[in-house]
This record gives sequence, C-alpha cells and structure tokens, in this order.
Amino acid sequence: MKPPSSIQTSEFDSSDEEPIEDEQTPIQISWLSLSRVNCSQFLGLCALPGCKFKDVRRNVHKDTEELKSCGIQDIFVFCTRGELSKYRVPNLLDLYQQCGIITHHHPIADGETPDIASCCEIMEELTICLKNYRKTLIQAFKGVPQ
Repeated sequence: MKPPSSIQTSEFDSSDEEPIEDEQTPIQISWLSLSRVNCSQFLGLCALPGCKFKDVRRNVHKDTEELKSCGIQDIFVFCTRGELSKYRVPNLLDLYQQCGIITHHHPIADGETPDIASCCEIMEELTICLKNYRKTLIQAFKGVPQ
C-alpha cells in the first residue's frame, strides 16, 4: 500500500539520521533558583533535545553534547515513549545512558497530570539529586517561554 501523498517518508526518519545544521544555536537552558524553598541549588529547564516537530528542528547529538558540556548529571524526562517517537527522538533515553547521564523517566502524556504516588516519587528523586548537589535538568517539549 502506498503512503498518502501528503506524508513524505522523510517525516518519520530519526533525527539522528539528519545532518547537523551549522547555524543551529546551542540548546537553551533556563536556570531556576530554588532559594524560595530554602535550597541553594538551581534546577535547569530546557526544550526536548533533538526534537523535530512542526517549526522545531534540533539535532539530538549536538544538543546532548551541549548538555554534557554544561555538566548535566541527571535529567527528568516526562514525555511518553510515544511522544519521543512523535518528536523524532525515539532513542533519546538510550543516548543519555550512553553519555553517562542518569535519566529519571516518568512518562506523563501531554495534557495529563500524574497521580499523587507518581508526584511523590518524582519529588523524592528530585530531592535526592539536589541534596547531593547534582546538576539536574527537567525537559519539556518546548522548554521555558522566553
């Protein structure tokens, strides 16, 4: 069966198969001070590395290298595996592991909210990271509005 003409097969290629765009800006990390909750640490927030969706075109390898160069040690990923495929980074969790970044994967479907047990688990893991002075990042599809 032939795919519909409005869908090109390249739309489903993995982002790691596409060339790095030289003019691409480094992935932006916003650092949130946690001083209001009596914590001296900062928590990083950024868009999904390597994402290719609508007007977003990032390179997963370049973005991951940037996160490593910033010293990121732990990343909290809330996208489901289906969403990672949709955004064309289906192997992102494996890539983090290969880079030595500890990944805390708590899949929460877009528009959904986690149950209280999941919230407690996330908060417990996040607290451990921050108490151990680990450079920690939370990522979202679009990141933080500028």
